[in-house]
Amino acid sequence: MPIKPMIRNNICLNAHPEGCAANVRKQIDYAKKNLSKTSSSPKLALIVGCSNGYGLASRICAGFGYEAVTVGLSFENEPSEKRSGTPGYYNNKAFDIEAEKAGFVSITLNGDAYSDETKAATIEAVKKAAAKKGIPAKIDLFIYSLASPVRNDPKTGVMYRSVIKPIGGAFSGKTLNMMDGTFNVAQAEPATEEEISNTVKVMGGEDWELWMDALDSAGLFSQETRAAAYTYIGPELSWAIYKNGTIGKAKEDLERACRDINKKLTETKKIKGAWVSVNKALVTRSSAVIPIIPFYIASLFKVMKEMGLHEGCIEQIARLYRERLYTLDGKVPVDSENRIRIDDWEMRDDVQNAVTQRMEIVTPENVFAETDIIGFKQDFMEAHGFDVAGVNYDAD
Repeated sequence: MPIKPMIRNNICLNAHPEGCAANVRKQIDYAKKNLSKTSSSPKLALIVGCSNGYGLASRICAGFGYEAVTVGLSFENEPSEKRSGTPGYYNNKAFDIEAEKAGFVSITLNGDAYSDETKAATIEAVKKAAAKKGIPAKIDLFIYSLASPVRNDPKTGVMYRSVIKPIGGAFSGKTLNMMDGTFNVAQAEPATEEEISNTVKVMGGEDWELWMDALDSAGLFSQETRAAAYTYIGPELSWAIYKNGTIGKAKEDLERACRDINKKLTETKKIKGAWVSVNKALVTRSSAVIPIIPFYIASLFKVMKEMGLHEGCIEQIARLYRERLYTLDGKVPVDSENRIRIDDWEMRDDVQNAVTQRMEIVTPENVFAETDIIGFKQDFMEAHGFDVAGVNYDAD
């Protein structure tokens, strides 16, 4: 039977295999045209959280932009007779098919990135991939792009669950339904101390540190290794629910972990460096359900497209590699907090002023003209393999 999108409350419950594959091929084409292999570009890349969004783009840019051997890890649900697999399942499958066609070495693992067993299996996969290519088992590039709502602590077995909530007071904000352009007021109660702690446990930097320790102990790093994890800051209007909320606390811990990793590994010259990259707001499976974020992103897209500044995941990561991590002079440009900023175009004063003005004039009557809600919906659908050009959605 044909697969049609099943969407409930800005959440898509299924995915289309052919659409996901077409979207992967489109990103591959961009990477091949906008990145090229150099003497300093990575030869062996590990991406934890490789199946969607920034993680998928990171793997595509490394593999097809720089022709690196890639090992990818994510946790996906396979398809069954009753339901489709997750988008990441089809994305990973498409990546491996295209890599094999191009003659590139790639190994993809499906497992719980938080577990010690998965870390051990990934280390063996890295060694296997390097041997298959005939290169040293030294990771040049390690991207930690994990996004999970829950985490089982490998030491205690306790499951922790993250929440998206404000801290210190309730939050109320105007949000946008991307499916029909209607507005409503989204409310969120303040997080408890336990919820804050649990969110940090799931989405903070502890697991990134454990990965770095495991890879270091296995002897997989070199003095040229670059490691990066992703974060978001955004405009002040979103801070109550994001930067100053539970997610923000987790991201603070991610930056704390980055500092500790650099003290342990960079200052001892075991790796080139570790960085937190602040990326642009984009449509992801999670951003569509965070209060006020869909309204902000739809307005932001409208402004940035009018200014010729808009980037999607693949464009952002290609620029991250080309102009930050792998520059011609070998230096990595950072801000005063040692963070990489590829949200620089989003956070330009002229962009933010225009977005603020746009959001103030938007009404239910002019929402389709004054925001890019159509583009927001398109990106959301494509992330699940739907509405991708050239795909026959009436086929079985």
